[in-house]
Amino acid sequence: MWKLEIAEGNGPWLLSTNNFIGRQIWKFDNEASPISNGQGAQTQYFHPNFNSHRHHVRPSSDGLKNFQLIKENNVDLSIEPVRFEEDEEVKNEKVEIALRKAFRFLSATQASDGHWPSENSGPLFCLPPLVMVLYLTGTTDIVLSSEHKREILRYIYNHQNKDGGWGFHIEGHSIMMNTTLNYVALRLLGEGTDGGKDRAVEKARNWILDHGGATMVPSWGKAYLSVLGLYEWSGCNPMPPELWLLPSYLPLGPARLWSYMRNFFAPLSYLYGKKFVGPISELIVSLRDEIYNQSYDTVDWNKARHLCSEEDVYLPFPRVQILLWDYLYYIVEPVLNCWPFSMLREKALQIAMKVVHYEDENTRFLTQGSTQK
Repeated sequence: MWKLEIAEGNGPWLLSTNNFIGRQIWKFDNEASPISNGQGAQTQYFHPNFNSHRHHVRPSSDGLKNFQLIKENNVDLSIEPVRFEEDEEVKNEKVEIALRKAFRFLSATQASDGHWPSENSGPLFCLPPLVMVLYLTGTTDIVLSSEHKREILRYIYNHQNKDGGWGFHIEGHSIMMNTTLNYVALRLLGEGTDGGKDRAVEKARNWILDHGGATMVPSWGKAYLSVLGLYEWSGCNPMPPELWLLPSYLPLGPARLWSYMRNFFAPLSYLYGKKFVGPISELIVSLRDEIYNQSYDTVDWNKARHLCSEEDVYLPFPRVQILLWDYLYYIVEPVLNCWPFSMLREKALQIAMKVVHYEDENTRFLTQGSTQK
């Protein structure tokens, strides 16, 4: 049974300056019996109930978490709800009842350390890269138990749109980047090419191929796929780590970037500078055949640099941006890879990694978000 643990940690790989107050993690207890403590029927209810209504109500509404906290806090929530008819005069009596009911619910769902836990329901681009990193490092089965894998698969499938794709967020229309990343994550977790309920994996693959294949993934997704070996770095627009050598007062200096963009650019520029690619396994070779409309070896990677699915384009690329990318690709990048200019790259890579380590240590390895990890 899954249980929410509050303000716990205290291990060699986890640091805290406030005794882990505000930390919330789910742990699976193999020895706990949900039937004996009365939670069996409730916990069995939440999964199918959310699944059957997932296209109408996208967030999970924290049903399981709220149920556990309400039971632990033992707060009476039996106050009847109040209703106001149209044009009805609002009276203090009904307002007081509504406020009392709201206050009791807040008290009932407050954690023991004082904070209110909640799911970060929204972006659908955070989970697939985690699965990719675990696969690349060979730690999938070490970090993820069978129960973790089951819940990850459930989460991904539950947020799949009716057309087979995934949106940028849980309310969004299907886009190429998240559909491709989530499809790859499903396969890395062991799902077959026709896996999932009602052949959900096949539907996702068909969506990808029907919309042009993985060459239509935007730049961010292209970088993820390149690291995994499902795309070529030569098909990515340059992300030169040499920008870290620029003085901070210059407009192009990474120090001038918005914090989220800066913290994301640091590791990404390092990977681009290294042209890092993980081991090419049989599964990776199979995926290369699954997500492209042509043979992987025949893809024109230079042409693919500027390709992007129309579902992923929120604003058209300015001509000057395309010219800048081409200038970096055809002129700057070849020069920086030749001696003695290659020495600049080595120095820039060291600075980029220093920024990554600084951000980790400065935030006690929480960082500003999950994307830079």
